[in-house]
Amino acid sequence: MTQKRIAIFGSTGSIGKQALEVIDANRDKFSVEVLTAHTNDELLVQQALKFNPNIVVIGDDKKYSKVKEALSKTDIKVFAGEDSLDDVAAMDCYDVMIAAIVGFAGLKPTLNALENGKTVALANKETLVVAGDIVMKKSAENRAPIIPVDSEHSAIFQCLVGESRNPIEKIILTASGGPFLGKKPNFLVNVKRDHALQHPNWAMGAKITIDSATLMNKGLEMIEAKWLFNLKPEQIQVIVHPQSIIHSMVQFEDGSIKAQMGLPDMKLPIQYALAFPNRIAAKFPRYDFKKPNTLTFEPPDVKTFRNLTLATDALNKGGNMPCILNAANEIAVFAFLRNRIGFLDITEMVERTMSKIKFIEKPTLDEYFESDGEARQFAASLIQL
Repeated sequence: MTQKRIAIFGSTGSIGKQALEVIDANRDKFSVEVLTAHTNDELLVQQALKFNPNIVVIGDDKKYSKVKEALSKTDIKVFAGEDSLDDVAAMDCYDVMIAAIVGFAGLKPTLNALENGKTVALANKETLVVAGDIVMKKSAENRAPIIPVDSEHSAIFQCLVGESRNPIEKIILTASGGPFLGKKPNFLVNVKRDHALQHPNWAMGAKITIDSATLMNKGLEMIEAKWLFNLKPEQIQVIVHPQSIIHSMVQFEDGSIKAQMGLPDMKLPIQYALAFPNRIAAKFPRYDFKKPNTLTFEPPDVKTFRNLTLATDALNKGGNMPCILNAANEIAVFAFLRNRIGFLDITEMVERTMSKIKFIEKPTLDEYFESDGEARQFAASLIQL
């Protein structure tokens, strides 16, 4: 296997850091060409000194001189600002992009990578939620593969290897249920930020951890799955599986179900995406069938966790509605993490924004950007951010 050159967009976040661990353990197979961070200049510099990439980008312009100075004794090229992210994504210096920038900000660099025929290991679900039709079209036109890094979509992708001729009857996305599984609104009304950030099974960034607690994460994953695997909304089912051992399943038209299992560890789907189509040896811990020896499943409580219902509505409606849902949710989660709103207010804000912003059935890319901006503005006005 020739060495693959990797560009990590969002290298200081949870996925980016774990991707670097995978690369560090397989230096003969992967080299780091590009590292980007939004504001965490100190960690970006540490990573750059360790992995010696060709290019680093710091999104925050104000930190440019600090990063430049810290790397002045190396040959690493330093860029800053949002535009630099887009420019570097379009360069021909790497083979695989790990798209790990959190939220809507990841859309443009991902489109630029696909435009240039690069393989994208997609860890940013918002990209497909916001503009799935445009992203998948660009992927097809440029024969640029998208390999999902999300554990659930990676599971489905793995189950589908060798099944290209066999129609999918449905996919079953598993959800851990988050830290508040089984809780009712009278409990959730008092939930505070630190409580919501404690996930029982997965170590993730703050945004995705809150999305997991509200079940919005699973809603976004349903929308992402529709685009990745070319499904109709009714072919996508969510089931709560608190042990997080089965990462998702595919049911074929003969009724047979394939599942992908393993301990909850994001390094596994990251490594799978980087090495695809090969599997490479890893020292990750193995699942032992003796513990936990019981795997349980239950339907999600959509009355309490209404975000899943809102996301299903957006999935069914299509157009710019998932984009509006996502934008409002990003603002609401941001506000909750800063203790500006309560846990249940997140859903309230998303719902109000979805009913307020104009629906467009077949949006252009510019219209997606406009819808995103309008939805953010309206959601922010609800809390006077």
